[in-house]
Amino acid sequence: MKISVAQLNYHIGNFEGNVAKMLEAIKEAEKQGSDIVVFSELCICGYPPRDFLEFDDFIRLCEKAVQQLAKASKNIAVVVGAPTRNPVIEGKDLFNSAYFLADGKVKHIAHKALLPTYDIFDEYRYFEPANEFEIVEYKGKRIALTVCEDIWNVGNENPMYTVCPLDELMPQKPDFVLNLSASPFSYTHAESRIHVLKANVERYGLPMFYVNHCGAQTEVIFDGGSIVMSPNGKVHDELPYFEEIVKTYDLDAVVAGKTSQEQAKEKIALIHDALLTGLRDYFGKLGLKKAILGLSGGIDSAVVAVLAQRALGAENVRVILMPSQFSSDHSVNDARQLAQNINIQYDIIYIEDIYDEYIGALKPHFAGTTFNVTEENIQARIRGMLLMAMSNKFGNILLNTSNKSESAVGYGTLYGDMAGGLSVIGDLYKMEVYALAEYMNKDGEVIPQNIITKPPSAELRPDQKDSDSLPPYEELDEVLFQYIENRKGPKEIIKMGFDAKLVARVLRLVNISEFKRYQTAPMLRVSNKAFGMGRRMPIVGKYLS
Repeated sequence: MKISVAQLNYHIGNFEGNVAKMLEAIKEAEKQGSDIVVFSELCICGYPPRDFLEFDDFIRLCEKAVQQLAKASKNIAVVVGAPTRNPVIEGKDLFNSAYFLADGKVKHIAHKALLPTYDIFDEYRYFEPANEFEIVEYKGKRIALTVCEDIWNVGNENPMYTVCPLDELMPQKPDFVLNLSASPFSYTHAESRIHVLKANVERYGLPMFYVNHCGAQTEVIFDGGSIVMSPNGKVHDELPYFEEIVKTYDLDAVVAGKTSQEQAKEKIALIHDALLTGLRDYFGKLGLKKAILGLSGGIDSAVVAVLAQRALGAENVRVILMPSQFSSDHSVNDARQLAQNINIQYDIIYIEDIYDEYIGALKPHFAGTTFNVTEENIQARIRGMLLMAMSNKFGNILLNTSNKSESAVGYGTLYGDMAGGLSVIGDLYKMEVYALAEYMNKDGEVIPQNIITKPPSAELRPDQKDSDSLPPYEELDEVLFQYIENRKGPKEIIKMGFDAKLVARVLRLVNISEFKRYQTAPMLRVSNKAFGMGRRMPIVGKYLS
């Protein structure tokens, strides 16, 4: 028997496009002599469909799409993920299901049993968990059909769940396992994914075909990396990251387990490619083309500019340099040099006179006060207003350039440098931004070295440096990582050796800045705990404040 893995990039709600793409993949699998072609979880509608699932018409379109694909299953079995209706009154209205289509009809439907409700996942909001488990037989083989999380409770050891679907299926003596997944990218997930698959294979002694999405859906990025596991615990093959591909495997060769092929998993390289995917798909799936951003001469906007140029093409990226009386000559020169290095259009708009007009208008009302963060924020908001004006006039989508360290502690100005339609590096700590810049220069200088080596500064007052108001980023990032990613409390972080006053100050800044993050653009997710849909905190919470 030959089995094809179809790793594709879907578009939520684009039934016509998704079906057309799958029909082409079916034809390709047939050319490769395949008996079964397997697609990923909820591929019919795209993942995550979220509250679209509450529309009856949306489910009807899913059903119609499945029937279209069933007609293409006369010469090859087709396995697809889609929502199905729950025929009983009790429970949720839908199941998250895997269809096995063969001989031009629906042969079998398996429902997902383990419904993740953590981080970005909220599946129990929509779906009823399966409570029946049955293998499907095809061409003399017995197949265990599972959906994503169903393989993440090996031996019923995950305390979140009370059942292990493969334990339930094993008495029926399956020959191999198919797993339809929608497993989002984080820079650690590829390793953990392989670990879980190996644990399954070692427990059950069966070959496994794990099929994942690739591409991005707003902030959620899928890396692909679909895996074929041999029963001896070897990775028979791991498909490329961030690429669409249809590849066919001989089941006997997989069972023999004589070959092994894994992809490289270097953190910064993965982040780089993930962000390019996120940018391309955000623009492509929304029918957008051109981007604009403010280029300050600092590291963050430099990295975003390079990412935009690589993802969208130099001809589709425009940057605006907006120096004030506080901007250094080297910042302007560095920004200009970067724009020239990557061949993107740049314009310079001097904001000193605009700033003076604002100060003049406010002078009677600010009488008796001194220069403080108010005047700094006016500069940031002038820049935000100018960028949005250019965006409106020319149809370029504004890219936000704030990093995770700044977003965490509120080191940004609402309606100023926090403006934008998409936050490109909002899930990268400052030190990760530096590492990404160095990676971008690995084949020759793209980002001028002075941008990387000079002390970071917002340049909103004379001789300003980030270190005037923030701890060194090396320390700040580690405290933030322990609090945000690892969910450590202040006492736990202090026990790790961090200064108590530093910890109290940083954690307080994170908590009181929540209202700002509620108003920011969606952030491309590359970690396992990004701001946005995966981290839900109350604005008025008093914890640590």
